Amino acid sequence: MSPKTVTTETLKQITHLAAALKAPRVTEAAARLAEHARDAGWTHEDYLAAVLEREVAARNASGAQLRIRAAGMPAVKTIEDFNFDHQPAARTPLQALASGAYLTEHRNVVLLGPPGTGKTHLAAALGIAACRQGHRVLFATATDWIARLSEAHERGRLAGELTRLRRYGLIIVDEVGYLPFAQDAANLFFQLVSSRYEHASLILTSNLAFSSWAGVFGDQVVAAAMIDRIVHHADVIALKGASYRLRDRGVDTLPSIKAEQESLD
Repeated sequence: MSPKTVTTETLKQITHLAAALKAPRVTEAAARLAEHARDAGWTHEDYLAAVLEREVAARNASGAQLRIRAAGMPAVKTIEDFNFDHQPAARTPLQALASGAYLTEHRNVVLLGPPGTGKTHLAAALGIAACRQGHRVLFATATDWIARLSEAHERGRLAGELTRLRRYGLIIVDEVGYLPFAQDAANLFFQLVSSRYEHASLILTSNLAFSSWAGVFGDQVVAAAMIDRIVHHADVIALKGASYRLRDRGVDTLPSIKAEQESLD
């Protein structure tokens, strides 16, 4: 039997075995690497490791895409896409956070700043990075989270929903403070924060300094207790300046931004 025939028969067997293992990329990698392995004098172990490495990498990439789609991100944003020329002080801490170490430590991230300074972009970018690192992520605005929790509460399933959400390594809450919460909604949000305290990570974005959160939640005591749990293990990053979205509009700032910026200083 000629070497070519042996190779063909072997590859057929690999195809069958790869299908049985539900590892279809093994066939492609085995065929592509075989000649190179022979020419380079690889050991059998080297060749096997290279083939399996490509299968694992492909699976991780596929899994990451599934996690990103399931997360409900507003758009696929990355840290590399962000223009740090407008937020130079945020470059180092955000790039460090993108490594994902805060997730294994169950730390939180809080992004504060006026509208248009990149809070949502950066929150989504950290979420994308977390998905690619193997974490399950969910993204929604604060009002959407309240709606979700309210529905669970009305059905008598709030405890179960909070338990289920705690299985997600990261929950992103965008736009805290854009709309005030009723008392019941504030209590639900507090329960979400409390259920994740020292168990799983939160990323929150807000246009308001913490000193203004009592007005959002309608209760100084609730706001103080919530902030205490959020920032106890957290990286708080203040974004400053005018809206990036208005940079080419001939508008330096929005009417509310000066007051918001001053409150963050």
